[in-house]
Amino acid sequence: MISIELKDDVLAITIRRPEKKNALLPVMYKDMAIALESVLAQEAKVVLIQGCNGVFTSGNDLSSFAHATEQADIEDTHRFMMALMDCPIPVVAKVQGLAIGIGTTMLLHCDFVFANSNTKFAMPFINLALVPEYASSFILPKISGRLLANKLLMLGDVFDANTAKDAGLVSELIDDGIDEQVDVLLKCIASKPQQAMVQTKKLLNSEVEKVREHINRELALFIRAMNSAPAKEAFSAFLEKRPVDHSIFR
Repeated sequence: MISIELKDDVLAITIRRPEKKNALLPVMYKDMAIALESVLAQEAKVVLIQGCNGVFTSGNDLSSFAHATEQADIEDTHRFMMALMDCPIPVVAKVQGLAIGIGTTMLLHCDFVFANSNTKFAMPFINLALVPEYASSFILPKISGRLLANKLLMLGDVFDANTAKDAGLVSELIDDGIDEQVDVLLKCIASKPQQAMVQTKKLLNSEVEKVREHINRELALFIRAMNSAPAKEAFSAFLEKRPVDHSIFR
């Protein structure tokens, strides 16, 4: 479900679960984490994260994720996100179709994000009675401004690629030829002096400890929310394909 290929100094991580719109399972997070943790050992100069069949990812597979009740249940997710945040070389995301939930969150920890202009994004945690994840409530206000961050995180609606660009989630919007333009970027990055690139990325990420502290605060609240009656009702309604009983949210 995850393919890993090293070619021309590029470590390509491809999400391959098209029958579920590339929804993510724990084993997929684990495979991506292992790949990211070994980039220097593999002598890669840049990482590409992409989805197959014109879809980045529809986020967590809720049929699996709904059963998480403690941090150990999301250990693989956490390992992947920490590996992404700590990746010493540039990470490029090629985003098409859908980037939902953690599919949007992970973009905050990528260095370059190229997206098709028809891509749909969402950070719908509030609709599942959950809180933001992986420093999205810390990073997003800094890059998009508080009011836009409020809109995206407090309402949880689907938003378009132009809004994603305005929010600082996307570097470049592309109508046609995204594969070719991403390839040009990857070759450009790979041609740069690697040690200087690694040090430059480290300097740019000087607030990493603050980010890590915020992730820990979010995670504690996230796990607590996962065990709440409103979250259980939201997940049940989604899986049973029925309306949510909003009286439980009060």
